Amino acid sequence: MDVGQMQRQWLDYTRSLFIEGFLDSQFLQLQQLQDENNPDFVVEVVSLFFEDSERILKDLTFALDQQGVDFKKVDAHVHQLKGSSSSVGAQRVKNACIAFRNFCEEQNVEA
Repeated sequence: MDVGQMQRQWLDYTRSLFIEGFLDSQFLQLQQLQDENNPDFVVEVVSLFFEDSERILKDLTFALDQQGVDFKKVDAHVHQLKGSSSSVGAQRVKNACIAFRNFCEEQNVEA
């Protein structure tokens, strides 16, 4: 597969993520920050997002598994994930976090 074909596939895939609502305009802003001096900028930022998200989700799971759920702790983890997802343009994750925070306000463990 040549580079041109791979670039077209990448563009098609990225376009589909926008259409399906996974990404928003913040991702485009990240791409604009990438240049020849830092060609891996987007990959590095998104990789850090995934690493951070994995840690946050582990902490969130632990907090939710406690006998008496501390909704302030849960909300803090979800708030952190919301901020991280917003910064990379992960729109669906951000929207899920908004809904999750509402459940925290209601102290609704089942939701």
